Amino acid sequence: MIKTVLLGGLLAAISVIATAAELPVERVFAPPSLNGPAPRGVQLSPDGSAVTYLKAEPDDQTTFDLWIRPISGGEARRLIEGSVVEPKGARLSEAEKGRRERQRIAGDHGVTDYIWDEAGRAILIPAAGELYLADAQTGAVKKLGNTGGGATDAKISPKGGFVTYVRDQNLRLIDLKSGQDTALTTDGKDAVSYGVAEFVAQEEMNRFTGYWTSPDDQRIAFTRVDESGVDIVPRFDIGAEGVSVVSQRYPRAGRPNALVELYVTATGGGPRVKVDLGQDADIYLSRVDWSKDSKTLYVQRESRDQTGLDLLAVDPLTGAAKIIVSEQQNPWINLNDDFTPLKNGDFVWGSERTGFHHLYLYKADGTLIRPITHGDWPLAEGSGAGLHARAVAGIDEESGILYFIASKDSPLERHLYAVNYREAGEPKKMTTGHGWWTIELAKDCGSFVGAYSDPHTPRQTALYGIDGKRLSWIDENRLDSSHPYFAYLDHKTYPEFGTLIAEDGQVLHYAITKPYGFDPKRRYPAIVSVYGGPLASEVSESWADGRDQLLTQAGFVLFRLDNRGSSNRGLKFEAPIHKQLGGPEVKDQILGERFLAALPYVDPKRIGIMGWSYGGFMTIRLLTEPGSGFRAGAAGGPPSDWRLYDTHYTERYMGDPRQDGAAYDAAALLPRLAELGKPSAPRLLLLHGMADDNVVFENSTRIMAELQSKSIPFDLMLYPGERHGVRTPAKAVQLWKTYLAFFKRTLAGN
Repeated sequence: MIKTVLLGGLLAAISVIATAAELPVERVFAPPSLNGPAPRGVQLSPDGSAVTYLKAEPDDQTTFDLWIRPISGGEARRLIEGSVVEPKGARLSEAEKGRRERQRIAGDHGVTDYIWDEAGRAILIPAAGELYLADAQTGAVKKLGNTGGGATDAKISPKGGFVTYVRDQNLRLIDLKSGQDTALTTDGKDAVSYGVAEFVAQEEMNRFTGYWTSPDDQRIAFTRVDESGVDIVPRFDIGAEGVSVVSQRYPRAGRPNALVELYVTATGGGPRVKVDLGQDADIYLSRVDWSKDSKTLYVQRESRDQTGLDLLAVDPLTGAAKIIVSEQQNPWINLNDDFTPLKNGDFVWGSERTGFHHLYLYKADGTLIRPITHGDWPLAEGSGAGLHARAVAGIDEESGILYFIASKDSPLERHLYAVNYREAGEPKKMTTGHGWWTIELAKDCGSFVGAYSDPHTPRQTALYGIDGKRLSWIDENRLDSSHPYFAYLDHKTYPEFGTLIAEDGQVLHYAITKPYGFDPKRRYPAIVSVYGGPLASEVSESWADGRDQLLTQAGFVLFRLDNRGSSNRGLKFEAPIHKQLGGPEVKDQILGERFLAALPYVDPKRIGIMGWSYGGFMTIRLLTEPGSGFRAGAAGGPPSDWRLYDTHYTERYMGDPRQDGAAYDAAALLPRLAELGKPSAPRLLLLHGMADDNVVFENSTRIMAELQSKSIPFDLMLYPGERHGVRTPAKAVQLWKTYLAFFKRTLAGN
């Protein structure tokens, strides 16, 4: 192994025998997970008797099994072996590949999704385009119908009478008593699909479905998506064994979106009823929900410019609609998943009308009753899949208590809170510690599964009473001698947190992690890890995985800063980037670089930067910013021209390029690349997945061509078959070896 040490202020690489405490790159991506068991997809059974979750197989972190554990006590057991329903290498349809990429589970196998029936007797397992129904007690699995491997977005109906799914661009229904498989639509073909969520709905709106069954199982609302007006962007899917051409319908900024209509039909068959979505067809269908009594269909309709959002109450028998809530917000509206119908017809609504994400109680006719939460702090934001997370964890309508997730006390922490939504009052925090919680509340609101981590505690999962007292561990994940990370803890260092002040007076949070064997008398090279874009944050009181340690044990100071535009701070903190991507957030990161360079233990001439996606864009923006102070940067999957990115995301922040072309020109990377050809310019490492369907490969080929046309040298690493990120474990090892070699080389001397 190569170990990095500092000699006389210079970075020198020498070969040494690896000690047991030094973390090898290979171990970070090898099974079992270095972070210990971390259940995902945690659900409480409908009757509250058991908790289920997905767990990677011990010898393969990409294949997941379904596990179950009784709440009353007893050992967890594997209910479904993932490789039985979906073995590694199983062929997936292009629709399923895209769906998993949008859900950020591309590259996973086995049980990647599961759905309980409301009775708690059966579990639906969609796998490799087939559908399986498992007995919740025995785990016995039977295959449903004959989908031909093309089923996507499968669900069990609320009453458990049937399973619905999409195949060959049409919506279908399997009656679970008779086994009959019926097509609810038949004219989906070419550019027309039924029951699907179009590209921007999945990628940017956090809506992964295009159909919704009523609580009484009697009706189903579904989309008709016509993409005939959407540009076809030929995408080369370049793999190790060849190249295929995918004619992807990709709605780039300023170009036509899919035409989305909404219909309702009886699940037993009959005519379609078209929902009146208004005269303007160029809108976004952002959310659809049913009332508890199945008599009203609620639709959220967002304007194309994303400054207006209407809640429509629809009569499912006629399709007639009326606006009951209308939000207008500048510079944009962030969608959320907090709309919650109540049994008495009232509903809970989430809004950023005060500049912070809060909850409001409304009557059925749209009359505001009262704010439920308030203050200069936001409810949960930044879901990771796209837009604001669902902050409402659950509502106990008997007691009038609403449970929500928020960063009320600090943007670096996340906790569960309870508040009486019927009366004015302050929330009560239900969780403890100074860290980051994720919560799955039981349907009866009597308990919850909580997963907690902080910088010194890998994620621990347990069952808690609603008062916050731990009832039993699901996975304690104790960091003792049996833990996978234990052997490498000696070389692990932990972040220190602090704040800086942006030019407009807003507070910026940072985390800095010193190298292993830190000597305050030395000057170390430093690396800034950046994302920098909206709807995500990098700095939190949570556990950091082994990738951070790869950098710090190699002798680098690691720095992160949440610039303006990032999430979990409210709309005021996000808004400065409006129509100037690469502006305020770049200024904030330069402020962070100046702070870093002034530290007595950092060598100001040896500071690098790395990031992927928006972080790749930020990396190149900062490398090409005169006087930014960076010596080298690794940019993965960077959007090089925002005109090449999709409508919903890009137009929210940049406007329509047909009217706001100057903003797009100012943000483009290509005109800035000449800076990399100047004397003593920083060195660029450009990386991209060669099958990327999000930030398409064209973004990087344009950068390559521009640099080559100017005779500017740069480093390049491409990944055949990988999409928007490198998810294959062996390739991830290669990626991180590439990072380390690049930064050791480029930050090696003065």
